Amino acid sequence: MDNPLLALKGLPPFSHIRPAQVEPAVDDLLAACRARVEELTRRTDPPTWENFVEPLAEANDRLDRAWSPVSHLNAVMNNDALRSAYNACLPKLSEYGTEVGQNQALFEGFRAVADQGHPDASQRKLLEDALRDFRLSGVDLAPDKQARYKTISRELAELTSRYEENLLDATNAWSKRITDPSALAGLPESALALAQQTAADRGEEDWVLTLDLPSYLPVMTYADDRGLRREVYEAYCTRASDRGPHAGKWDNTRIMERILALRHESAVLLDFGSYAQRSLATKMARSTEAVMRFLNDLAERSVAQARHELEALAQFAEAGYGCEGLEPWDLAYYSEKLRQHRHRITAEELRPYFPLPRVLAGMFAVVERLFDIRVREVEGVETWHPDVRFFEIRDGGGELRGQFYLDPFARSKKRGGAWMDVCVNRFHTSRRDQIPIAYLVCNFTPPVGDRPSLLTHEEVETLFHEFGHGLHHLLTQVDYPAVAGINGVPWDAVELPSQLLENWCWEAESLALISGHVDTGEPIPETLYQRLRAAKNFQSAMQLVRQLEFAIFDFRLHLEYDPRQGGRIYELLDQVRDQVAVMKPPAFNRFAHGFSHIFSGGYGAGYYSYKWAEVLSADAFSLFEERGLFDQETGLAFRKTILEQGGSCDAMDLYLDFRGREPTIDALLRHSGITA
Repeated sequence: MDNPLLALKGLPPFSHIRPAQVEPAVDDLLAACRARVEELTRRTDPPTWENFVEPLAEANDRLDRAWSPVSHLNAVMNNDALRSAYNACLPKLSEYGTEVGQNQALFEGFRAVADQGHPDASQRKLLEDALRDFRLSGVDLAPDKQARYKTISRELAELTSRYEENLLDATNAWSKRITDPSALAGLPESALALAQQTAADRGEEDWVLTLDLPSYLPVMTYADDRGLRREVYEAYCTRASDRGPHAGKWDNTRIMERILALRHESAVLLDFGSYAQRSLATKMARSTEAVMRFLNDLAERSVAQARHELEALAQFAEAGYGCEGLEPWDLAYYSEKLRQHRHRITAEELRPYFPLPRVLAGMFAVVERLFDIRVREVEGVETWHPDVRFFEIRDGGGELRGQFYLDPFARSKKRGGAWMDVCVNRFHTSRRDQIPIAYLVCNFTPPVGDRPSLLTHEEVETLFHEFGHGLHHLLTQVDYPAVAGINGVPWDAVELPSQLLENWCWEAESLALISGHVDTGEPIPETLYQRLRAAKNFQSAMQLVRQLEFAIFDFRLHLEYDPRQGGRIYELLDQVRDQVAVMKPPAFNRFAHGFSHIFSGGYGAGYYSYKWAEVLSADAFSLFEERGLFDQETGLAFRKTILEQGGSCDAMDLYLDFRGREPTIDALLRHSGITA
């Protein structure tokens, strides 16, 4: 049988990809890439963009196109055979990447091409980034240090994958069958229906709870049974650790320590003082001091208000419900009751107004008005699961700009969370015209019975967020993959489009497009909308300090790492919590063991990026507030200066082109309801 991964043209043939084909395909493609490198570095004529840079990019793109569906399937349809094939390839891919990055002849070739000068800004940026990345791969190191760097890179690739696998296995391993309906008192009908369906899908009766977010969050938010909330909380926050119901079985402790040690060693090899410094070499932030100043400043502005919010919650829980001594498994429960008491609104009350089909159609209408594009579904496209849908985007002139898959629902063997990933990069040369394709993945509650999936308002924001990332990838007009779409964009700027788009989830004019009652189609009543708006910044300071806890912990973890002391992970986390947390978790909490963003998701020493980019997004949205929510001139300016440019120019220069000035923190504080 021919290997479909070796002849990819157009969309991936998911149903024809077999685990046994993965490693042979990767081996063949890596051999082809190495042959191309050998050919290019042995040329006797001077290297140019056309005869040197483009041929290497074409070889690498062929490898990327084959690996993308493999990596994606491993995340959304995980099984033992595919996992084994995926893991067998990781060290090979890592070794090739480091090998290319340390190839002195390639480096000299890129430098020679860069010295020729290029009028095309995206070409200049690609060459600048390439030369930087050669140095960050150790091209200037002595041979023994190069060998060590390559070994480190290979081991890190394996460790980060194992971390994620442990977390997935630990999440899938826990479930709880409930036979007495009184134990589920307080849960809304949507959560009860999901628990019943989960039981039925497993061939069981009654109700089954899991640690997937559509099951976990309703328990924490609505279950009257405090003991049940505590049990589910403990199972969730001890996943992949030395504590909890599966203590030690998928323990990430040693993996985390090893990841931190290897990251630090790799940074020191490159003459950085820490991995945090190494991380900033590819980001907007200019120094570790600037990042810590930014985070500490936000903390100083928000901690007092957060403590006041917690005190008010504790008083409410005691006075209204006799709860003395709030615990972490009480926070969401009593917060929801306080929100309802103050604003007469609950997340479940809004759910019927956000059936997924209506939200999708409305979201597409929003971006069509903003950016002069058209989104339509395409039927008959092969996917990896029956729930997956496929769409295309065309501009106002009818030109096809990009395509994307949407995989919206939670299921077993699918990684948790929500994300956008690259399926195919835009790549345009005299020999090819390749449009960008994306994966958009969420973990929403699936349809129950004959009713569509009903989203919470927070899930609507999640969908808008990921689609913002998708538009950044899909609307690019940059011709070269390395700087097209999200590629080449600093991590602390890449969240700008995603966070910006979330703002349209809160405005009456756009809510009229994305909402409609599942039974009647009626829009959200004005009184309910006003209550939604009034509750927008409910406990906003508590939410902010929670994010700051993650960001400061991550950055200090990588900034202050000392090989003589090890990671000191929970010692450091306790220090950060002393600074910003309003409630300390119990001793059994193992948050870091499940902090996949920084240990397996690419955000190591970069979690601060969410808040850094939120300054940009809030400031950018303030221009729409000034000119009009659907002011197309402003929308087109954002499309042309940010979305279409990708990583082809300096991120701050692009922002200046759009906004006309540098961002200020004022809009973020105002939008977040931080009054300090």
